[in-house]
Amino acid sequence: MRSSWSIVNLNQLKTTNFKIMLSLFKRKFKLYGNILPVSVDMHSHLLPGIDDGCKTFDESVELIKKFIKLGYKKLIVTPHIMGGFFPNTPEIIYQKLDQLRDIVSELGLDIQLEAAAEYYLDEHFMKLLQQPEPLMSFGKEKYVLFETSYMNASPYLDAAIFELQSKGYKPVMAHPERYVYLFEDHNLLYDLVEKGVHLQVNANSLAGYYSKPAQKIAQTLIIDKVVSFLGSDCHGQRHFDSLLKARETDYYYRALQHGLLNNSLLSS
Repeated sequence: MRSSWSIVNLNQLKTTNFKIMLSLFKRKFKLYGNILPVSVDMHSHLLPGIDDGCKTFDESVELIKKFIKLGYKKLIVTPHIMGGFFPNTPEIIYQKLDQLRDIVSELGLDIQLEAAAEYYLDEHFMKLLQQPEPLMSFGKEKYVLFETSYMNASPYLDAAIFELQSKGYKPVMAHPERYVYLFEDHNLLYDLVEKGVHLQVNANSLAGYYSKPAQKIAQTLIIDKVVSFLGSDCHGQRHFDSLLKARETDYYYRALQHGLLNNSLLSS
């Protein structure tokens, strides 16, 4: 009797373990069906030594290799341009981009590298808008990525949007979910969308990397289908680790369902 009981329970145990392993496999390797995951990142700080992102080319290359393993085909790096803190220029950025491209090519890494910028809405940016030189944009649509202070609304916001659009650019607000001044009331973001501003949410916000309020706003914006881009905003390994977690969330999948513009940049 003992032998028969053991065999029956052993078979049940095997069946149970198989179901558990299958469940874990599905959870770890989430399938997106016919929906493609993000293969173009349009917000990162992978150019070394010119802002608060990567420090060395070695660090940049190691992260690029990991993006490739995730299936990324193009990385559009966006160093900060901020008067008084990160006084980058197109010349500085493109020179560093060329150096990184040469290294990536020598290593035989299969990925496209392009550069734009993450502009800080300040007096310096307003002056750049008045210059004849073009801003650093990405895509055929000439998207321009901008950010504001985290604590206070920018007095330049309306004027900057008007100037950008009048010059043929499409403004993209970086990580709107992270601005503390919007935590209590983020209705301003819907007004901006009505004005033609695109919203770029940091994927890491979906994993709660920054704060619970930021995570909640990111989720709400995705539910309301007003997110145009998901960006990594990768500065280093810590952000990449969080990106892996974010890709396993239901809200990442929801964002993919809502027709993000990231992959449209592959042909740009």
